[in-house]
Amino acid sequence: MSPDSATGLSQQAAAERLRSDGYNELPSSKPRHVWAIAWSVLTEPMLLLLIACGAIYLLLGDIHEALVLLGFVFVIIAITFFQEHKTERALEALRDLSSPRALVIREGVQQRIAGREVVRGDLIMLSEGDRIPADAILLSCLNMTVDESLLTGESVPVSKAIVQPAPLVMGQAGGDDLPFVFSGSLVVQGKGVAQVVAIGMHSAIGQIGKALFSVLEEPTRVQRETTRVVRYVAVISIAFAAFLALWYGITRGDWLNGLLVGITFAMALIPEELPVVLTLFLGIGAWRIAKQQVLTRRIPAIETLGAATVLCVDKTGTLTQNKMAVAQLFSAGKLADCNDASPGLPEEFHEVLEYAILASHREPFDPMEIAIQAAGLAKLGKTEHLHDSWGLVDEYPLSKELLAMSRVWQSADHTHYVIATKGAPEAIADLCHLKPEQISDLTAQVNLMAGMGLRVLGVAKAIFTPVNLSVHNLSADLAPNLLLNSPEGLPQIQHDFDFELLGLIALADPLRPTVPAAIKECQSAGIRVIMITGDYPATAHSIARQCGLSSPGGIMTGADLTALSDQQLQQRLSNVNIFCRVLPEQKLRLVNVLKSNKEIVAMTGDGVNDAPALKSANIGIAMGKRGSDVARESAALVLLDDDFSSIVAAVKLGRRIFDNLGKTVSFIVAVHIPVMGMSVVPVMMGWPIILMPVHILVLQLIIDPTCSLVFEAEPEEPDVMQRGPRPTDASIFDRRTLLRGASQGVALLATVLAIFSIALQRGVATEQARALAFTAMVVGNIGLIFINRSLSRNLFKSISLPNPALWWVVGSALLILAASLFMPSISRLFYFGHPNPIHIAISAAATLLCIVLIAVVKSRGHLQFSS
Repeated sequence: MSPDSATGLSQQAAAERLRSDGYNELPSSKPRHVWAIAWSVLTEPMLLLLIACGAIYLLLGDIHEALVLLGFVFVIIAITFFQEHKTERALEALRDLSSPRALVIREGVQQRIAGREVVRGDLIMLSEGDRIPADAILLSCLNMTVDESLLTGESVPVSKAIVQPAPLVMGQAGGDDLPFVFSGSLVVQGKGVAQVVAIGMHSAIGQIGKALFSVLEEPTRVQRETTRVVRYVAVISIAFAAFLALWYGITRGDWLNGLLVGITFAMALIPEELPVVLTLFLGIGAWRIAKQQVLTRRIPAIETLGAATVLCVDKTGTLTQNKMAVAQLFSAGKLADCNDASPGLPEEFHEVLEYAILASHREPFDPMEIAIQAAGLAKLGKTEHLHDSWGLVDEYPLSKELLAMSRVWQSADHTHYVIATKGAPEAIADLCHLKPEQISDLTAQVNLMAGMGLRVLGVAKAIFTPVNLSVHNLSADLAPNLLLNSPEGLPQIQHDFDFELLGLIALADPLRPTVPAAIKECQSAGIRVIMITGDYPATAHSIARQCGLSSPGGIMTGADLTALSDQQLQQRLSNVNIFCRVLPEQKLRLVNVLKSNKEIVAMTGDGVNDAPALKSANIGIAMGKRGSDVARESAALVLLDDDFSSIVAAVKLGRRIFDNLGKTVSFIVAVHIPVMGMSVVPVMMGWPIILMPVHILVLQLIIDPTCSLVFEAEPEEPDVMQRGPRPTDASIFDRRTLLRGASQGVALLATVLAIFSIALQRGVATEQARALAFTAMVVGNIGLIFINRSLSRNLFKSISLPNPALWWVVGSALLILAASLFMPSISRLFYFGHPNPIHIAISAAATLLCIVLIAVVKSRGHLQFSS
């Protein structure tokens, strides 16, 4: 393909190939099928116990009761299926968000699309840090090396080169100077343009059959803890249910009803809601966090969010807007302000801006280069200092050894090369071999600019004439046109050019308006914010001052980090919150030292070299807009809008999720105690049986939606960001949570037992007393919902909190209760008589009094949750 035809496919052609070839995706973990969800629901312990109860009723000859239970089975299946399906839809949305991306050229326009939408024939643009989306043949490249270890097992990256004419079919992976790039490989250095040859299962990795992009779902710590608790409770409940069935059979001589009593008790005690609740809370929680522009790639990160003690953040693009603009130019001791809208620029500053443009890409993606180009068009548009006709010869990329990049252009008369370079001022000073006094003057000006929060770059030029200069067929730029291999005769390193310093260019990157409030919120929440940047100390200090970030121990540079041992750094880290001139590999050291200080570290990063630090951090957070694919793959969270305030919002949501889980556990404990007690006490006391399976089912219809829908949707506590982080070893089954639920449950059980006992003593028929007790239990369960809605608000404030799901649950529960009490056909299903309405009112009033007393005790702090 020639440079002139680099327009790519048309949208119509791409759509047709997508229809004919399918999506560019490999076998991966797919969302659970509807039947798989249904099967998991049908194998729930509660449903198995219901089926067992139905079988016993059939043996007893009570077909009507068996059919009623079967009806409830279908109701519970529908509710559970809805919950599971809702969670699955949320996870599916997250899978779509986490799909790899690709930059393609279609109809001559660059556009970023989902990797799965890449088709054969697409022109894909590749740059450092990109995960290659499909098998392709390079049409152009510059200094490009690729990690193909996924296919070859060789950890050393291989260099790439174009071949003329371009091959039509793919070759084998591995080996240097080949034009083939493979799906799943990682661009380590350089950039290029390639034409897609094979996608999906037809790619090399697809033929091997590896599922690269499968979503690994592993049980979280809390899920493992919950599974263990449910298992223990299940064993205890089954053992006690067997004892209860034997007791009933021995004392009353009715073994079938004894078995029914035992199964009813097991239904009452087994907390089968907990696994469903956890799955839904974490799944829907990840979806809610995604709405805050934070994508959860690993569900366990939600657990860790509430425990984060340190947030390590980049300055550029996270604290700032990443929308650079040229603010000042400095040359020959003079300063020019570029903030005004006037089109002109004094002549002595033309060359600084001219060579800054030449040292940048013509179609840039870097914010600083975009700003430099915009300034050039505005200030030099009507001068001879813009060289659109010049041809690019070669490029010397930025490296950790030399923080400067140079681009080599051929002069218009083809007699020499013009080299334009820009980079860190100290690197440019080194390239220009400045004298000590010149370096001192330059440093003073750099510090003055940086003190105003400006990003400062040095600019230099050089002229080079090789011995045998040949005329090359040169491209206009790197992309979207094709790139050239480096010509012979050029030096291997930039230091071999004779550079002349032209001056400095200072760029401004304003602070995001939401950052100061977010920093303040972190500080009140006991979360320490550490800023890490490659900028100068003065720039870092200026930004820190603007956003309200203090650093009692001063500012540390990358050189300071190198000079300290890990033990010394561990001591310094206690009061230093600003790090500047830091290399990506030094971030890993910072993370590890912070972790050795028992900190829970959240770390942001965007580049290839940030991946080790992201992986080592307790919570790795990759940049979604400007981050590389490998950074996103290494991270647990992806910040879709690159905004620091979104991280803080995610931390707040993480804390809210765990607060709501604690409320749910307290509620589950509280509501199970009365059910369990009313199943056991009558048997042991020789009373008539109060609760039948149908009653357990109705109560379950209140408990399940409350746990999964109501508590999950509860808003955060007012003090959620005014308390310290949650300890990493904190359990949702801690003593305070269980005690709170147990005390509420015991109080309600005592009330229900009192109501039933007094009713029997006053000669009320068993069926009517049962109705009164059941009324108390339903009203009590509704009251417990309101009591546990908030950990810090009182009962009356909790009632006013918005939560649509709550009122659906309450309304449905009261409707079922009213139907069971006042509709004779339904009353018979519940084994109810016709209770006196006054007795019902007394029962409900007594229960409400119990709820109010529990709320009063809670409001006085005796049962109040405290983190």
